[in-house]
Amino acid sequence: MPANQIEIILSRQLADSLSIPVFLTDTEGNLLFYNEPAEELLGKRFEETGKMPVSEWSTIFKPIDESGKPMPPEELPLVKTLTFHEPAHGTFWIESLTGEKANISVTAYPIIGRPDRFLGAVAIFWKNKT
Repeated sequence: MPANQIEIILSRQLADSLSIPVFLTDTEGNLLFYNEPAEELLGKRFEETGKMPVSEWSTIFKPIDESGKPMPPEELPLVKTLTFHEPAHGTFWIESLTGEKANISVTAYPIIGRPDRFLGAVAIFWKNKT
């Protein structure tokens, strides 16, 4: 396994020290890390899930649109950021692995290293008051 770029390492350290939920992915969308506040919202510790491909994490946490329909992965802000290498934002529902539903807002942004190297993406999210 290749070593992570310094920007990814620093992003993980930052995520680990924040009190808001954070996801961190590589360029292919593989989930590299999510922090403790994300664990609480998603219903499972990162140590229990480990790294996951985009095909798994984009459906395992059951994103649901306002009409109650499952959202396709390409509509998720983090997947949009991975596809277009630009920030994306959205609000939707998720069902955690414990069955709890929450309305969340997500802002995703690309990790761009020098010189203009796309290295992955970060998503920060929070529960909305409903």
